[in-house]
Amino acid sequence: MTITPLTRRARRSRFFLLLGTAIAGVAAMESAALAAPSDAGQATHGKASAHKKHASHAVAAQGGSPVAPAPARRAAAHKRATSMTSHDQEAIEVRTDRVRSHSAEVAVTRKTMDHFVAGTNPMQVLAQTTPGAVFASTDAFGLDTYGNTLYVRGFSQMQIGATLDGIPLGTQGFANYNGVSITQAMIQDDIGGMTMSQGAGALDSFSAQNLGGAMTYVSSDPADKAGGKVSQTFGSYNAYRTYARVDSGVLNSTGTKFYASFARTNTDMWKGQGYQSEIQADAKVVQPLGDKGKVTAFFGYGNFTQGNYLTMTKNMWEKMGRYSTYLKPDYTKAKLWAYYAQYTSEVPPGYEGVLSNDEIGDYAWDASQVQRTYLSSINTHYDLFKNVTSDTVIYGNVSSDIHGGTNNFVTSPSYGAVTLQPDGTVTGVPMALQMAHAFMRRLGFTQKFSYEAPHHNHIEAGVWYENNHWIYNQRLYEDGLNEAHNWNSDFKAGTGHTWFNDTYNTNTFQFFLQDRWTIIPGMTLLAGFKSLTQTTHGGTKDDYTSELDAEGWNTYYRHAANGTLTSSGAFLPHFNFDYHFLDHHEFYIDIAENLRAYDYYSQTQSGTAWGGLGNSTISAQTVFNENKKVLRPERTWNYVVGYRYDSRFFSGSVDYYHTDYYNRLATITEGSSATANSAYMNVGRESMDGVDVMATIRPVRGLEITNSFSWNDAQYLTHSINYGGQSYDIHGKHQVYYPKFTYKANLNYTWRGAMFNFNVNYIGSRPMTYMNDEYIPAYWLATTSFAYDFGKIGFANNIKASFGITNLFNKNYISSAYGAASVSGDDNANLFVGAPREFYGTIAASF
Repeated sequence: MTITPLTRRARRSRFFLLLGTAIAGVAAMESAALAAPSDAGQATHGKASAHKKHASHAVAAQGGSPVAPAPARRAAAHKRATSMTSHDQEAIEVRTDRVRSHSAEVAVTRKTMDHFVAGTNPMQVLAQTTPGAVFASTDAFGLDTYGNTLYVRGFSQMQIGATLDGIPLGTQGFANYNGVSITQAMIQDDIGGMTMSQGAGALDSFSAQNLGGAMTYVSSDPADKAGGKVSQTFGSYNAYRTYARVDSGVLNSTGTKFYASFARTNTDMWKGQGYQSEIQADAKVVQPLGDKGKVTAFFGYGNFTQGNYLTMTKNMWEKMGRYSTYLKPDYTKAKLWAYYAQYTSEVPPGYEGVLSNDEIGDYAWDASQVQRTYLSSINTHYDLFKNVTSDTVIYGNVSSDIHGGTNNFVTSPSYGAVTLQPDGTVTGVPMALQMAHAFMRRLGFTQKFSYEAPHHNHIEAGVWYENNHWIYNQRLYEDGLNEAHNWNSDFKAGTGHTWFNDTYNTNTFQFFLQDRWTIIPGMTLLAGFKSLTQTTHGGTKDDYTSELDAEGWNTYYRHAANGTLTSSGAFLPHFNFDYHFLDHHEFYIDIAENLRAYDYYSQTQSGTAWGGLGNSTISAQTVFNENKKVLRPERTWNYVVGYRYDSRFFSGSVDYYHTDYYNRLATITEGSSATANSAYMNVGRESMDGVDVMATIRPVRGLEITNSFSWNDAQYLTHSINYGGQSYDIHGKHQVYYPKFTYKANLNYTWRGAMFNFNVNYIGSRPMTYMNDEYIPAYWLATTSFAYDFGKIGFANNIKASFGITNLFNKNYISSAYGAASVSGDDNANLFVGAPREFYGTIAASF
């Protein structure tokens, strides 16, 4: 039962992957340098939480999917620019005074990003500047991938495509199984700009999970002139962030240049014990190929460690307060509460009528995560002929994750029977540390060709292939009699007891073809399609539930299943009409069909085709085999109609969008109450209508005031779901976790070297159950920042000081929700409390 971790395998795979990419990059650049003329120009938790005792009304939130109930008393709570180009840093700063838009796409510039606290999650910047987007997080920086969520017109970050310099990033959720979060892929300061396609996505933005919308990030290029940047941030809760970058400038007659950068962010958690720590490093080399193109090599490293914030029920938040969290450092209390959760249906003395027995089980000793990511790529842009260009991206990505926490529903077996003593103490140890050891290795490439055809046609075609190897192993570690495990340690080779091992291998192929026809100046029509095929094989490799139970761990059913599923869409069309007329006016239509490949993660992760199936009587494998016969991948049809007016003094836009959501996948309960078992099925449709309205006025030089309002009516169309032996009608009910109304206001004033920014967001109430009988309260959230650029001082080209305040009015609010929603009632602990007011100051200089 004692296992050897995959450390060596992970290191070996990572070494050869990075070495191969590096060698290929060097070879490509050397060949380019030799070939280039001498006058060459300069030209990207499933935490192992405490297991709930009753989860008969659990529902997976991703894509609005009900989740199957888990075994009684032990339910696991496992839980894209069109042509936006990054040139030199000086070039990308041209007209960066405001957010710019084109058709159903919004572009956020580097200067806009600089209005926010240094290091802020780019998705948070997108959300606060883009109508119809909502971002929430547990921390001010927005780094916690487990505790943050992004929604764009009803779709979460798990359903939106994302790329960095053409590299597919996969889903942007926690412990990403098919990519990497942008916060770990690249240092925020090195992002030159980003776009959000709010319509139906983009054909040339490669993603197998996109149902609507796409995010595109573009890294800044090295500067032509040698120099660098440094910045230092200090803030609340002992926060500090250091960023440094060195640009080589043009090194030789062929135009070679590079930069290397480093960032470290560290802060104490705003409640409970522990900290957040992120170390990042980027490097980028650009080698022009004469006047024909260029080769770019990129490497990014991210190392993120943190203690997790406790997920809560609405009742826990209301009764215990915003600062209520894990029980650490009170070990005696942690053992007592684990005893009551696992062995009784009662609550500890003093908590009668305050917390339920389920909620007592949610309070565990601690939880944490460690994520390490390596991302490398070689990008080649080349003019093959006068009117034909080629863009190639070869990339590799290795990630490892260790995440989890105390499980109050298993027992550390070395300390004997668990009993409650008369003095209120507990013998034995009714809990253990449950940690997931995950490893991902991605290898892929994209190839695009562009052809400036006769009669004003711009034709593009491209392919994407990727192989992804995902490993997810679950292990248990004993807690001590008088003290618990050490935080983020004790995971050395040979330690731990394997509960199960999962392995998945996925091959993805995508092709697109599109033609953008300029009918008359200012009027374009785009028509094209994409084809997508993804095949995943895998599942349970080993399961030791029975062996661990015999050893006294008190383990429970783990849903072992194995098999192959293929998602395929041969013809997914996309149409876009864009008309600029009378100088300041624009009208556009965007229509597309999208398909989303099947999710996979682990054998216990609800809301996936391999996870949480069956029960201890009807095996997960049996259910998987039956599901495979009838499953179809999720599809959407997205329609957007919009109008925009843009002038020097006023900009305004209004969008109407409609989405038809087909084959909505959900984990439901089959059978009667006596024979209930979990299955992953198509459960119906969803319909969504929405309107985004935005207006910006610039009454005087330097002053810009923006207001936007969004309305979204997302409704389920399913009449009957057999759930837990009972039929539920959710027809007409609104989508869980998404607000019907949002409002944003942003004021930015610049005078000479001074800048003032005030941003406020209103997030309407959000249904937290499928029956819409419980809601997350609405809230207002404001941030503000001040900055002054002192200009050139000494050797520094400019020195800039800034000060920012997040959650300006110290609002106590529920920020995000992760994982399973209930069918009805305040049943699942899936809510995160937002961070309180925090202060940040930054000094930055460039040279």
